[in-house]
Amino acid sequence: MKYNNPVIKGFYPDPSVCKVGDTYYLVCSSFQYFPGVPLFESKDLVNWKQIGHCLTRKSQVQLDKINSSGGVFAPTIRYNNGRFYMTTTNDTTHQHFYVWTDDIYGEWSEPIYVDQSGIDPSLFFEDNKTYFMSNGIDDYGVSGIVQCEIDIESGEKLTPSKTIWTGSGGRYLESPHMYKINGKYYLVAAEGGTEYGHMVTYARADSLYGKFEGYENNPVLTNRNLGGYEVQGVGHGDLIQDNYDNWWLLHLGFRQSGQWEAYHHLGREVFITPVIFGEDGWFTAGDNGRTTKSFEINYINNDVIQKEKKHYTFENTKWDNDWCYLRIPNKKNYKLDKNKLILKGTDITLDDVDSPTFIGIRQRDFNATISCNVEITDGEAGITLYMDENHHYDLAIRKCENGYEAIERLNIGDIKSVEKSIYLENKNNISLIINASNSYYSFSVKSENEESILGYAKTRYLSSEVAGGFTGVVIGLYACASNSFNYAEFTNFKCMYK
Repeated sequence: MKYNNPVIKGFYPDPSVCKVGDTYYLVCSSFQYFPGVPLFESKDLVNWKQIGHCLTRKSQVQLDKINSSGGVFAPTIRYNNGRFYMTTTNDTTHQHFYVWTDDIYGEWSEPIYVDQSGIDPSLFFEDNKTYFMSNGIDDYGVSGIVQCEIDIESGEKLTPSKTIWTGSGGRYLESPHMYKINGKYYLVAAEGGTEYGHMVTYARADSLYGKFEGYENNPVLTNRNLGGYEVQGVGHGDLIQDNYDNWWLLHLGFRQSGQWEAYHHLGREVFITPVIFGEDGWFTAGDNGRTTKSFEINYINNDVIQKEKKHYTFENTKWDNDWCYLRIPNKKNYKLDKNKLILKGTDITLDDVDSPTFIGIRQRDFNATISCNVEITDGEAGITLYMDENHHYDLAIRKCENGYEAIERLNIGDIKSVEKSIYLENKNNISLIINASNSYYSFSVKSENEESILGYAKTRYLSSEVAGGFTGVVIGLYACASNSFNYAEFTNFKCMYK
């Protein structure tokens, strides 16, 4: 079978996976977005369906007024004795915690905290004991992959935190995951930073605390020297064995906008790469240690057909799964119907490190047409292509002195500019249209069957290379107003990928 990467498109970074029976479950980072930690399931590792989130209540995660790319970092999902566990870090509060559930389709517990430094936590279960690891500095002042034993009921440390591996020499050693395979302990990690130098490395040992011996050909997986190849930033992997005893790495990567356009704006996405164990017990990954856009694999059942959703509307998406808020929303400002959205604007804007009236869906591919009908009473409402509070493009309708106008506004760092406006007289509803390509967005409005182009903007100014941070572009519907009378109605939303 041939399958294509990424298997989950758009801003879904830092994947972690576990298997229960014949079903795989996967989680990703969510940073400042809420609900936190998207949760997926699959029967074949290439077709994934989102089934919920792990963090759905304010009591589980503090996101108030946190900076973009703060919040929830690098989760790990594991299963033990009939219970699912998800551990992660709130990087803003510098706290590791985990939550659990006995029903993967239900609610997760309140957080249980673990006092250890670093980020990217993971859990390992063996002989009725629980081990907790992260990157960081141990209790003896040594930095690396740090491990301790904890009480799984309380999160209390039962042993000192001790560094068990210092990596293969790359910067930013992170993303530790432990496995016991054929009597040996394998520690998979990431190095190089989650950029173009990212890579997967690993070591193995005869005991849980080592001594860990690094794979002599580390990194086992990286695309760091592939120049203009589309898939870059490969790293942060989690091993999984399928139902046929084959091994895989679920990991992140990103697609740069063009062969010689070294920037990315869709965020880090989920890739899957085959793994082969040799007779000596060491494993290799991918095509000579590289991840490609597609793999031809003979050990995936030929009955498996990789499917890709191309059209997103209000009617075929779920508000609680596919859509997300900026930080913790005030639910009183949202009315979510099957085919209609009503937003009540406030004085909090997209430029604020706060929770504006905003609900978004991740941009999943380069080429798309995004459209929505918007009607307002006051203030401003529209579509935003949102990277962070300092980098977003807005196409909106707003109240002006003598009626209404449509605007195209570009926010790029300190530059905030309304590039063009069109006076609509007393017409308070309009169709907003954004056409996306690898390199450009175009903005237009349609009123009474007459379409007018407002302008264009480069995608690169919403990229991680320009904006910084760890997120990707989210297509947001928003409303704002300086008074309490702005109710904006959104209908006929479409995001059509080509």
